[in-house]
Amino acid sequence: MGKTHERIEGRLRAFIEAQHIFFTATAPLDADGTVNLSPKGVSGSFAVIDETTVAYLDFAGSNAETIAHLRENGRITLMWCAFQGPPNIVRVHGRGEPVFRDDPRFDELLTHFPGVDTAPHGLRAVILVRAELIRDTCGFAVPYLSYDEDRTLHADRFRREDDESLSAYFARKQDIATSIDGLPGLPLPLPPMTPRPVTPEPVPPAR
Repeated sequence: MGKTHERIEGRLRAFIEAQHIFFTATAPLDADGTVNLSPKGVSGSFAVIDETTVAYLDFAGSNAETIAHLRENGRITLMWCAFQGPPNIVRVHGRGEPVFRDDPRFDELLTHFPGVDTAPHGLRAVILVRAELIRDTCGFAVPYLSYDEDRTLHADRFRREDDESLSAYFARKQDIATSIDGLPGLPLPLPPMTPRPVTPEPVPPAR
């Protein structure tokens, strides 16, 4: 039996923040347009801003469907599954927007992600989502899956890029400046990003 929540708080927030992966779904307004579903999994790249607002970091990739759909209509659904522990699925349906590097809100939003070194991953935008419907369901059919560690391949690939070469990389790709369906995607060239210090994870005291 599903349950609707007014806010992201308590056990619901704790569950969301404990997951190592979540999924985003968007679609264009055109009934024949391409529905997009993406996994997100860089540790520390998701944050609860307040009880009805969440955000995640959008990194370099092979397309920009989510950005294009949000620029057109703003509709987005985020989903988390319990692959360990008690079964659970949480969905946040809402309105999202990409906050790009030259947006006055960009630097302040980055303060919500203190443990992530964004430079190696080619940060493109912060995706800001305001929840309109928050629901959890049983998740009885979700299998048990174990988390080992984050892959390093993404950081290894993009850490050698600077803003200029990253913009050139995006310009060569077919579905970044525009979506699969021809919608405006990632604005290019990328505005330069000011380097910021990374707060290291606390080290537990030796016993």
